[in-house]
Amino acid sequence: MPQSRLQSDVTGTVWKVEVLVGDRVDADQTLVILESMKMEIPVSAPHAGTVLEVLVAEGEAVAEGQDVVVIG
Repeated sequence: MPQSRLQSDVTGTVWKVEVLVGDRVDADQTLVILESMKMEIPVSAPHAGTVLEVLVAEGEAVAEGQDVVVIG
C-alpha cells in the first residue's frame, strides 16, 4: 500500500489527535482535528490503511501545508 503524507489545509493549532501509530483507519476517518479562527477542521484519511507516523501533538501550532500524519 502506498504511503500518504496528510497535510494541514490551514494555519492553526492541533486541537485533537484522534489516532495512534499502528491504528488501522478507514477511508474518510478523521485523524486529527485542527482549530483555526475558532473553527474545527478535520484532517481525514484519503484511503484505508495503518497510521505509520503522527507528526504533531495536541496544542502544537501548524502551518498550511505542514505534514501531520503518515498512513500506509
